[in-house]
Amino acid sequence: MSLVSQLQTRIAHNPLAVRWHGLPPRDRLALGLLGGFLLLVLLYLLLWRPVSQDLEQARSFLQQQRALHAYLQENAPQVRALQGRPQVDIDPTALQGLVTGSAASQGLNIERLDNQGDGGLQVSLQPTDFGRLLRWLVSLEEQGVRVEEAGMERAEKGLVSTRLLLRAG
Repeated sequence: MSLVSQLQTRIAHNPLAVRWHGLPPRDRLALGLLGGFLLLVLLYLLLWRPVSQDLEQARSFLQQQRALHAYLQENAPQVRALQGRPQVDIDPTALQGLVTGSAASQGLNIERLDNQGDGGLQVSLQPTDFGRLLRWLVSLEEQGVRVEEAGMERAEKGLVSTRLLLRAG
């Protein structure tokens, strides 16, 4: 006895197959259409919908990156001009007041502020928009503050957590 005939015999004696063949043709057609509809719904939910959501997220991320690129390109001449300009001297004792005041004016929230023994200031910021952070750093540099170390981590979508070591002059 071949494998195919054994399989056909087992299917023919299966209680579910016996019950299926015992149904009227109209009921079999209705159940077949319902099964096809459920299959299409499952394909949509498991395949098409996640892919389309990922595509939309990728498009949104691309737009954000394009906006950031445009911002950087727009401000590149200002950065180049600042490179040749002499730095403004600031008193190291006034550094903390300057940093907290300028952060508040830019809408940034300082999470932690530590004075270093050698005149540096360790600053940790709550997650903030990257563009706003860049504008604040540029304004600090214009006021004579030097960024010695910067550590940034992606916090949430479009936000970064930042740790900085700042020094006067």
